[in-house]
Amino acid sequence: MIIRPVRPEDKASWLPLWQGYLSFYKVENLPDHVTESLWARFFDAAEPVHALVAEENGELLGLVHYIFHRNTWMVEDVCYLEDLFTAEAARGKGVGRALIEAVYERARAAGSTRVYWMTHETNTTAQALYDKLADKPGFIQYRKQV
Repeated sequence: MIIRPVRPEDKASWLPLWQGYLSFYKVENLPDHVTESLWARFFDAAEPVHALVAEENGELLGLVHYIFHRNTWMVEDVCYLEDLFTAEAARGKGVGRALIEAVYERARAAGSTRVYWMTHETNTTAQALYDKLADKPGFIQYRKQV
């Protein structure tokens, strides 16, 4: 298995993973233009949005999307790991761990000293992995659509 940046020719293989991620979180009817915009951002050097994929024998097994952004408590940018998904057939094979660790490497290379992410409280399978790879700071997220 290799972890590498997504390439334009990966779109047809990336899309089912993206749709699997959205389905997992019960996101229905995400407008196509949102997905198209996300895809375009991966290849725009002015954008802070990045994507890596896990590949084995020419097949994409997983994806991770991450974003660098400013932070009020630090001078360095921080890295938000926004989306992480592994194909069902590849789960339990270290794909998620490898993708997270690859984001850690990219963050260090970019001068960032923090990577953070969220998951749903019911996603206990993923939390078993996350508990081995990061600390839980205890913050609770609030949000409101405006």
